[in-house]
Amino acid sequence: MVLSVKDVSIRYMTGDFKDIGLKEWVMRHLTGNYQVREFWAVNGVSFDLYQGEMLGIIGTNGAGKSTLLKAVAGIMEPTKGHVVRNGSIVALLELASGFDGDLTVRENAYLRGAMLGYTRKFMDETYDRIIEFAELQDFQDRPFKQLSSGMKSRLAFSIASLVDPEILILDEVLSVGDGAFRKKSEEKMRQIINGGAATILVSHSLSQVNELCDKVLWLHRGNQIAYGETEPICELYQRFLDKEITLEEAKELYNCQET
Repeated sequence: MVLSVKDVSIRYMTGDFKDIGLKEWVMRHLTGNYQVREFWAVNGVSFDLYQGEMLGIIGTNGAGKSTLLKAVAGIMEPTKGHVVRNGSIVALLELASGFDGDLTVRENAYLRGAMLGYTRKFMDETYDRIIEFAELQDFQDRPFKQLSSGMKSRLAFSIASLVDPEILILDEVLSVGDGAFRKKSEEKMRQIINGGAATILVSHSLSQVNELCDKVLWLHRGNQIAYGETEPICELYQRFLDKEITLEEAKELYNCQET
């Protein structure tokens, strides 16, 4: 087993302190007139992932997908439950973030590489491959801020996909760029998966999940609705999106299929 997620829950605390000043917050806090509310972004999620498997995580906006990925990647600590990782992990989250808009494409490539732990020697040896894969040969000395969002994401994807991790996390990254680049990025991911990596893919494309994933985890408002074989869960999820069935009916149908 490469990854084990057991009963993971993540809680956010929200209140009215954002709308008032520090002095007012202190006064309300002292007088007991300060309200704090709990919000569980992820609530009791469990799954296991083995070498060479690919798990798709589906759900509407606000389902808790990205929050769960941050816990899996070690960026956040769960409020409850635990995550066990056996091997190196690379998480492709928010691809276009972390760059400096005033630096050139070349400088940002080296900067991002350093952030991912790559040595200068490694970057010198692989830089040309990075730029070629990202299709940015004609933009290397331009300020990064002049690139389109798709071009920025292509560069980030190209840099991060150079390594061979045991665990790979992809948050909507296979949708970057045009159709030709999406196909190329999918092929690259297949190479990594065939090399034995356990992969988690978050995608709004059910066809992509159906084609690539061995298992699926369906989340809704932080709760685990279903976890198991890809095709039946994706079918129920599509029927739910099409308003053919309610969430409770989907859960009941899935439980019947399992038994």
